[in-house]
Amino acid sequence: MTIAERLAAAALAARPSSAMREMAERLVLDAGGLCVGARREAYVAAVLGSAEGEGSSTALGHARALTAADAALVNGTAAHGEDYDDTFEGGPVHAGAVVIPAVLAVAERFGLSGADAFAGIAAGSEATCRLSTVVPKAVHKAGFHPTAVFGAVGAALGVGVALRLPAPALAHALGIAGSFASGIIEYLADGSWTKRVHPGWAAQAGVRAALLARGGFIGPRTVFEGRHGLFNGFAHTTDGDWASLLDGFGVRWVAETIAFKPYACGTMIHPYFDCARRLAARGIAPERIASVTCETAEGILHRLWEPLDLKRAVPNAYAAKFSVPYGIAAGFILDGAHLDAFTEERVADPRLRALAAKVSYVVDPANPYPRAFTGHVRLTLDDGTIVEERQPHFRGGASEPLTRAELEAKCIANCRHGGWSEAEARALLALAASVFDAPRVDLSSLRH
Repeated sequence: MTIAERLAAAALAARPSSAMREMAERLVLDAGGLCVGARREAYVAAVLGSAEGEGSSTALGHARALTAADAALVNGTAAHGEDYDDTFEGGPVHAGAVVIPAVLAVAERFGLSGADAFAGIAAGSEATCRLSTVVPKAVHKAGFHPTAVFGAVGAALGVGVALRLPAPALAHALGIAGSFASGIIEYLADGSWTKRVHPGWAAQAGVRAALLARGGFIGPRTVFEGRHGLFNGFAHTTDGDWASLLDGFGVRWVAETIAFKPYACGTMIHPYFDCARRLAARGIAPERIASVTCETAEGILHRLWEPLDLKRAVPNAYAAKFSVPYGIAAGFILDGAHLDAFTEERVADPRLRALAAKVSYVVDPANPYPRAFTGHVRLTLDDGTIVEERQPHFRGGASEPLTRAELEAKCIANCRHGGWSEAEARALLALAASVFDAPRVDLSSLRH
């Protein structure tokens, strides 16, 4: 059997754990709140405007019902657009922002049960997370976005499981999704919007791939290990740790450890942000800081540190989400990095720019990235005094997870940002807690 065939068989035989059920609910409420929070943003309006057809699937926070593929595209884009969504330590990859929109859109379109939707979300999220560990860091180094690449495959698997495709068709869906995968990371050059649409594109690609396979379309069975396959194309190798993908799939759930972000910016910035906040809590005035030096992982330089001049003086609010210097400045001066920390007015603040301009880095060859996301900030003050903080893990991840109450508060705040009342937000929370028990998935109450 090929890897795709083995993965398909394991996914269909999977029995998700109770912890995975809790994780799936968390993914729905987090992604749902983010969709509502971003619903009035210009990039969401552009994606919604590109949808030409009408259908029966819900674009969360919008009155217009769409086709399943278009709903997946809109919701996936909105869920990831503010870079405030879930993440998987060890990838990194954003599984929920892709798999939740894809599976729920298809479940609503075809009247699937909540149980089928849960099975699909569990399998699709697990596959997305595990795929990102086969050749760690290689996809990013090759210039691609792992969420866009592996998300398309994970979404295809999740939708196929929810639709109860037979194993051969499910393997074909994976093969088809390999041709649909895409997503370059050149947005880093200027803070343009393409990263925002990557999960949406991957979600709709997964929908298309599964529906094509359902109709009898044939995809390559060797999509993963083949000499012209997914990993050769996006990681420039087929020499991967296939055991990390297949061993224990459907029995041991790595997706149970998916992390949720307390800050609306790139994942690996978060520990630096926390260090900066703790330093600010000591009462140090920003004007007293002569320089800032951070130990960092080589693997994140090309996305979050370089070119250093650009990261110190970000050109716009979206670019600020992928700048460690801006994150440190915001953590120190603002003591928070929710959606209001990344506006055009905020990133032009001369106090933030002055502090960001003082930030530099040194590479720590022993840094454990991507197994763990760490932070370190060392301040040299105007009198030569040195103070520093370290953080060995990502807050919100496995070492320090956010509670359900914290996630619900985040969801309500995001819904408020998107113009919903607390009552409307709590209706979303109630749906997230009950959708997997429903005889038929119906999100139409969220169309407003």
